[in-house]
Amino acid sequence: MDRKIYDTYVSILKKELIPAMGCTEPISLAYAASIMKKELGCIPERIEAQISGSILKNIKSVIVPNTGGLHGTKAAIAAGVIAGEPDKILEVISCVSDEQRKDIARFSEEADISVSFLDSGLVFDMIITGYSGESSASVRIAQHHTNVIHIEHDGKVILDKPAGHDENGEKEDYLLLNMDDIFDFAVHSDISDYKDILDLQIKNNMAIAREGMKNPYGANVGKVLLNMRGSDDITTYVRAMAASGSDARMGGCEMPVVINSGSGNQGITASVPVISWAEKKGYGSEKLYRALVLSNLTAIHEKSPIGTLSAYCGAVSAGVAAGAGIAYLETEDFKVIKHTIVNAVAICSGIICDGAKPSCAAKIAASVDAGLLGYYMYLNGQQFFGGDGLITAGIEPTLKNIGRLGKEGMKQTNKEIIEMMLEDSGRSICGKC
Repeated sequence: MDRKIYDTYVSILKKELIPAMGCTEPISLAYAASIMKKELGCIPERIEAQISGSILKNIKSVIVPNTGGLHGTKAAIAAGVIAGEPDKILEVISCVSDEQRKDIARFSEEADISVSFLDSGLVFDMIITGYSGESSASVRIAQHHTNVIHIEHDGKVILDKPAGHDENGEKEDYLLLNMDDIFDFAVHSDISDYKDILDLQIKNNMAIAREGMKNPYGANVGKVLLNMRGSDDITTYVRAMAASGSDARMGGCEMPVVINSGSGNQGITASVPVISWAEKKGYGSEKLYRALVLSNLTAIHEKSPIGTLSAYCGAVSAGVAAGAGIAYLETEDFKVIKHTIVNAVAICSGIICDGAKPSCAAKIAASVDAGLLGYYMYLNGQQFFGGDGLITAGIEPTLKNIGRLGKEGMKQTNKEIIEMMLEDSGRSICGKC
């Protein structure tokens, strides 16, 4: 394949498949708070946090790891201030002592922390400012979880760069993604170019899935699935394993996962069903690596036009991609894989994202089920055709329609979801989001 495309795909994998501990929105806020505290040089007496609506949506209900079960913006900020190590980026609060946990709880309850809605026009945007006496420090992260674009200390600008327009993934490298080249790359690439990334994904994401099966987290969706049908049914088993990983992650489990498209849930969904299927069927490591590359890049390709945060549930993209990865394990037939994807997006596109919380695990199970149904439909001579709703002739035009739905079509949906969630928590923003 074209060398530029090949190198770009390797680069995308290295950029997107990185470890993170905890739901990435509160962790990004903790990361910003840790940088602010480091720049200020002390624990601030007062903190002002301005946060865009889509981030508030994803922080509201999810438990922040290493906080003793706390959730919400103040818990994330407190964790970053008290125990954050900014050099660890999305694992910023991975090392927290028992004493620090107590301090986090105390600080989140007692500190002067104000949180307000940030109407900057960006979907992903946060500014956190800390004050101590006459001194202040401010940090801004925009467009994606680790993109620090502004640091200021006592009025002196330390870092300043434009926010850019990449929150929807519309950059030259991502525009090179297409299913023909993704399949070619998965089949013919040198595994050594990305083996270390996938090894970490296999290790971490399966570890948290097994943890979710062992211990109670959230609504225990993974366990409920197995109790319904048992682990002998492979389609139930792989859905349950993916759901249990999300059960644990949304429940504050203090284990890292390798993310996809900025999301731990999407990282789990794109990988755990494929790995679990390969383990059950006894497929070798090379075939698994190639199936994982296909699944991961397919998920990124589906999600990048939509953007980091949307009312479109990212688990759908990842569940569809997992179906494609499983289709590769079973057939290695590109025609089957393409029809699996088209069938699956016809089934479940439109599942909404109403924030990070225990029900994400159930949405993951449904999305993986759609991926599997899309695969089995085609094996049985059944498919959805162009003109059936958003489905049109060809896989790329169909995915373009789905991207448009998630990015443009669901903007008002996202506003309404955020408004309802914040009203429910007693913090109406009067439609401004």
